[in-house]
Amino acid sequence: MAAATETPTLAVRDLHVGFPTRRGLFAAVDGVSFDVRPGETLGVVGESGSGKSLSMLAVLGLLPPGPAWITSGQALLNGRDLLRMQGEDLRRVRGGQVAMIFQNPTSSLNPVFSIGDQVGEAIRVHQTGLNRAAVRERVLRLLELVGIPEPRRRIEQYPHEFSGGMAQRVMIAMALANSPSLLIADEPTTALDVTIQAQILEVLRNALQELRTSLVLITHNLSLVAELADRVVVMYAGSVVETATVSELFHHPRHPYTVGLMRSVPSLEQQTERLVQIPGQQPSPASRPSGCPFHPRCYLFQQRQPCVEQTPPLDATDQPAHLAACHFWPEVETTAVPA
Repeated sequence: MAAATETPTLAVRDLHVGFPTRRGLFAAVDGVSFDVRPGETLGVVGESGSGKSLSMLAVLGLLPPGPAWITSGQALLNGRDLLRMQGEDLRRVRGGQVAMIFQNPTSSLNPVFSIGDQVGEAIRVHQTGLNRAAVRERVLRLLELVGIPEPRRRIEQYPHEFSGGMAQRVMIAMALANSPSLLIADEPTTALDVTIQAQILEVLRNALQELRTSLVLITHNLSLVAELADRVVVMYAGSVVETATVSELFHHPRHPYTVGLMRSVPSLEQQTERLVQIPGQQPSPASRPSGCPFHPRCYLFQQRQPCVEQTPPLDATDQPAHLAACHFWPEVETTAVPA
């Protein structure tokens, strides 16, 4: 794990993402800040619609087409602000210094080009001085790094000849093609069975250790975070509500939403007849409640005025590096959660 004093590989500061509507600004991401340190894996967790993926797509300039997206803040990658880059400058950074692994590998690979051609293209675009033989050797090395058997045979095959797990390994190889300082993985094991998930996690872990690449792991799966991450950012309704080391977060959560996420996951240690769900639904960015955005679903609310009137800042708790956006965080561990 990286030292806290190191200059971050990625420093996101006060990131806002939204688009104008007749009712005002639709703010999908609202003031998100976090650091990713060299060689560190940062888990970003939260329900669907919490702004996890949208935050990282905004950082890379990959927001989906349609709305007239408005972004503000900073996203400093090795000191350079990605949000201020455009055109060719941004394309050189994407796939070079930073790369992304998406959820569905089969839809990300081109069915009419061989695996070798597609991984090789990722190299040729950023390393123009390499000849054909050098690119091929680099591709073979990458396929071997991500655990694809018989790479000299598989390099000539096409995506339809690969299983989902093998296709995801190819996507990881492409992402690592130019030894980026930052890798972003968006739900990289969602479509895979449990056994293949474990294999993909091992591939990622080994590759990160060899290349000392930082990783942002976007997921709703707390088990993946516990297995792979060093620190965690918990997002709710477009904002960061808690951040801490993995050990601190799992043993001493300081936000009621984090507690709710943990209680909704089945445990091997305790036998329960049913899982405990968080009541209600995450609010739409167009109709966030006043004060704390989580208060309508929170077991600590109990009609207390600060929850309704004041948005809690993301501040240090009893541990300086453990931050939580909750007015009553000291009560999180001492108050029983309703079953």
